[in-house]
Amino acid sequence: MSRTPRRARTTRALLAAAGVATLTAGLAACGGDSLEKSGGGDASGRPGEGSLVIGSASFTESKVLAEIYAGLLKDAGYSTSIKTVDARELYEPELENGKIDVVPEYAATLAEFLNKKQNGKDAPTVASADADATVKALRKLAEPRGLKVLDAGRAVDQNAFAVTKEFAAKHQLKTLSDLGAAKERIKLAAGDECPQRPFCQPGLEKTYGIDVTGIDPLEVGSTQAKQAVKSGKDQMVLTTTTDATLEQFGLVLLEDDKKLQNSDNVLPVVNAKKAGAQKIADALGKLNRVLTTADLTELNKKVDAQRLKPADVAAQYLKDKGLLTGEKK
Repeated sequence: MSRTPRRARTTRALLAAAGVATLTAGLAACGGDSLEKSGGGDASGRPGEGSLVIGSASFTESKVLAEIYAGLLKDAGYSTSIKTVDARELYEPELENGKIDVVPEYAATLAEFLNKKQNGKDAPTVASADADATVKALRKLAEPRGLKVLDAGRAVDQNAFAVTKEFAAKHQLKTLSDLGAAKERIKLAAGDECPQRPFCQPGLEKTYGIDVTGIDPLEVGSTQAKQAVKSGKDQMVLTTTTDATLEQFGLVLLEDDKKLQNSDNVLPVVNAKKAGAQKIADALGKLNRVLTTADLTELNKKVDAQRLKPADVAAQYLKDKGLLTGEKK
């Protein structure tokens, strides 16, 4: 399991659903910025003619997506470099001012980030479980800032809940509704904010009728949290839909069949002036035809569990899916 990258991704999911206007993708300081080459640009990291800078947060999934974007754009004739920045507070302004041209993003998370940034921390939530409505709200907030939100795909990385395979089999559980109907008492491994967050304990109780008897305040989706469920100390853990390590702990996700969570579909966001061309949208749009939530999980697994490099994982995925000119599946 990847310690810092994994923590960063689940922190993003936790804060997004809470409607908090920050992303602490690994709680590093501003000095954590780096520029990684991915074909193009000069030795100083400054982009040349026809170059695009792709932004990445510092967790595994964002790094792999940035590499996939780089491969697609390079295939479309652009030279690319990847700039890894630890937090959305840092990379989003750079996207607005054109220092970064393209970023892989999450619909609900970014919508709430921009909503709070524009309207204050107490602004009513604009994201929802409706992907189309969430993307529409995001575009309304992004466009005045010079940002263009491209189409969302099917792949989603959002909050999710998991139990052991044995517990699911014993109580015939496939969905969170099944768990509510089972009337089992549930101790939940989750962040200590869970009792106050509508997507967490209150939502589980109100939407699904789940009897949450207590919160084990462990880091969201961490090894310790999953181990607590595996050992039987807790009965369920808060994680994300693309958690690549669940199988290692004998855990399975329960379907959010009543759509408690907001739609955090993966989508590209670009600087409209520098990267708003249809050619760029077409190149990145190829990914929407194939990328699924299961794909994201497998990509994370190759990096987090198999220790492969994000660039190598991305290159193999592009080849396997036949997304590059002249390559077929």
